[in-house]
Amino acid sequence: MTLPVTPAQTTIEPIPHVINGQLTEGQSGRFGEVFNPALGSVVRRVPLATREEVGQAVEAAATAFPAWAATPPHVRARVLFRFRDLVEQQADRLAALITSEHGKVFSDAKGELTRGLEVVEFACGIPQLLKGEFSEQVGRGIDAVSMRQPLGVVAGITPFNFPAMVPMWMFPVALACGNTFVLKPSERDPSLGVALAQLLREAGLPDGVFNVIHGDKEAVDALLEHEKVEAISFVGSTPIAEYIYQQGTARGKRVQALGGAKNHMIVMPDADLDQAVDALMGAAFGSAGERCMAISVVVPVGEKTAEALIERLVPRIQALKVAPGTDPSAEMGPLVTRQHLDKVTAYIETGLAEGAKLRVDGRGLAVEGHAEGFFLGGSLFDHVTSSMRIYKEEIFGPVLCMVRAKSFEEGLGLINDHAFGNGTALFTRDGDAAQSFLSRVRAGMVGVNVPIPVPMAFHSFGGWKRSLFGDHHMHGPEGVRFYTRLKTATVRWPTGIRAGAEFTMPTLG
Repeated sequence: MTLPVTPAQTTIEPIPHVINGQLTEGQSGRFGEVFNPALGSVVRRVPLATREEVGQAVEAAATAFPAWAATPPHVRARVLFRFRDLVEQQADRLAALITSEHGKVFSDAKGELTRGLEVVEFACGIPQLLKGEFSEQVGRGIDAVSMRQPLGVVAGITPFNFPAMVPMWMFPVALACGNTFVLKPSERDPSLGVALAQLLREAGLPDGVFNVIHGDKEAVDALLEHEKVEAISFVGSTPIAEYIYQQGTARGKRVQALGGAKNHMIVMPDADLDQAVDALMGAAFGSAGERCMAISVVVPVGEKTAEALIERLVPRIQALKVAPGTDPSAEMGPLVTRQHLDKVTAYIETGLAEGAKLRVDGRGLAVEGHAEGFFLGGSLFDHVTSSMRIYKEEIFGPVLCMVRAKSFEEGLGLINDHAFGNGTALFTRDGDAAQSFLSRVRAGMVGVNVPIPVPMAFHSFGGWKRSLFGDHHMHGPEGVRFYTRLKTATVRWPTGIRAGAEFTMPTLG
């Protein structure tokens, strides 16, 4: 969650905070560097907020909360409708901003905007989603009604890999439910959060309802410890997810913290192997593997299946077009920072030391005109075992591991025994195998002949085991439940209350 802190630079403009609707310069004197990953150069600097600045953002949200919570749901939805239209109109500008700071190819950046907008569209149905329940005559002359009401100030702490989509998994539902929001985007690519705040204000969102504060661990801890923050949503690595869950819940906050992943894809002998390879290429190497839903482990069942996959995969990976995200022909862009590139490269060296066979080595890739860029080619390890670090740990880069299994049961056991349980996939033509897989696999999101089973916005997103801390998944019906409290009222308007007090236990009979 940290970036190297550099002295203030006069030639590079700082990215502002957004507090109470106003663009605000950082006051801490500490800054992180924001890179263009394709060039390897610093393009912006991001202020790292003090606790006092975080407190200002939270107080702005707390002040705005009563009026926003009292705004009718259909009026709140109209703001989100206008926001959706503005994002669509400016999609090219926003996608280019994502590419400039994250490095992913332009088409992928537009794709993440689309997936984020699907949650906005879901949230626009909030009048229907917030409808409560009513029961007449639960007792003589007594009715019962339930309702869902907003929590107050909520915060979102989001990762670098989806600077648009992941925040839009959170704040549209939170705002639609009547909460106010403080976003702490990744300091590696923070500009998109500011752009979204400006579009929300243009759409008519009142000042203070949505705030953006930049920072590192100090800002995160300030949000965790602030008494007016009622709930926190987080997406990122498992150690930080666990920390946020423990610290937040210890202070009585509601927390949903999505952590790491090691998503397996089982390929059965009867699968369409050409389809499976096409799926693997996109799922393993799209966005340079910097996706929590990336397929990072392929499990062919049987030696013939494994050899057939190797025969198809090796030339495809070697032919990957790795280039700046602005190149329309690029299939994969650079990694986000030099630090992350070094981390992924170190995992490749670890795999070699552990005895895995490196079928395709992405190290040493040279991209013409971008010698300082953070580029790494696609890599493929074969004969990986479950005892290796490259199998146990999340690499979060363009490195695909092949673990050979003798049977469906062995492949299923690998998934169920792994510490992570985010997403998984099975490629087969056998309906019986698919049904058994769906029923027995221990993962939160499952695909059958679908490599990246990210649920649509009107369903909910989240994993199992050490991929999720908390009881609620994100967006969809689970998101509405997370961002609201249930209240149930029992109501009687008796005409006989004047008869006097009753001292027996009410039975509603």
